[in-house]
Amino acid sequence: MFGGLPVTSERFDLITMGRIGVDLYPLETGVPLGEADTFGRFLGGSPANVAVAAARLGRRVAMVTRTGADPFGAYLRAELRAFGVDDRYVAEVAAYPTPITFCEVFPPDRFPLYFYRLPKAPDLEIREDELDLDAIRAARVFWMTGTGLSAEPSRGATLAALEARAKSGTTVFDLDWRPTLWSEPPGEHYARALSLATVAVGNEEECEVATGERDPRAAGRALLAAGVELAVVKRGPEGVLAMHRDGRVAEVPPVPVEVVNGLGAGDAFGGALCHGLLAGWEPERVLRYGNAAGAIVASRLACSSAMPVAAEIEEVLGRAGER
Repeated sequence: MFGGLPVTSERFDLITMGRIGVDLYPLETGVPLGEADTFGRFLGGSPANVAVAAARLGRRVAMVTRTGADPFGAYLRAELRAFGVDDRYVAEVAAYPTPITFCEVFPPDRFPLYFYRLPKAPDLEIREDELDLDAIRAARVFWMTGTGLSAEPSRGATLAALEARAKSGTTVFDLDWRPTLWSEPPGEHYARALSLATVAVGNEEECEVATGERDPRAAGRALLAAGVELAVVKRGPEGVLAMHRDGRVAEVPPVPVEVVNGLGAGDAFGGALCHGLLAGWEPERVLRYGNAAGAIVASRLACSSAMPVAAEIEEVLGRAGER
């Protein structure tokens, strides 16, 4: 046992670590929060959504996180299990409530988020001595996020997990820049994580925070120089760029879609990215698959419950002639 949590000898395709919470979205689009009367409740948090996205694609997935010892925490654990995500590394922190996040939905490109994570989110209370480092080391893919580096003890635990991996398998750093969740500049901590990861994923703003470079190709080169083997730069309406240390470069356009809620698209892309990397696909195929997954979720209101299965992604790719 580690910190009261079970140790496993089983090998997961993917383990994600970090932020989890309850998303509350108005059930009408284009309505300010102060005027909304009804809300939908969903599992949220980027690494939680990535875990769900990969599980929906048939991967064996677990998540390392913490919730409050409250009904919302019980709801999140039940949702993870319902989506096929192993919750053995999810524990309660009695001192803090489970976070909630409100979103305003103004399609096609404005989706303000309001985080309620004070006085502190339980997922920032993950401690190094509670980690099953053998399972993390053995996972074929390990996914962590920038938010996990924003405060202790989560920062130390996240870096310990990265060090335990020692660049074995695929280790993904989702840059996940949420400025309202930081009380100090992230540069030193991002640099350390990049030196320990094999893949970096972020949008242009996140890449600029991590490297000082906003131009996609310059940012990709800077991420490679920082230590990763594969840099993935998400460019929104301009598509996505991937640059590999071996010189391979792939750039694909987005899949056209009528956007309902763009917030979960990046997480769907992340789950599909993990699926493609596990399958050993070439970067261009991985990007096209991820773009299709993201487009599907962007066309739906929810995030976690909107994550597509493989048949839905294949259908979108078939319509676009990209199968």
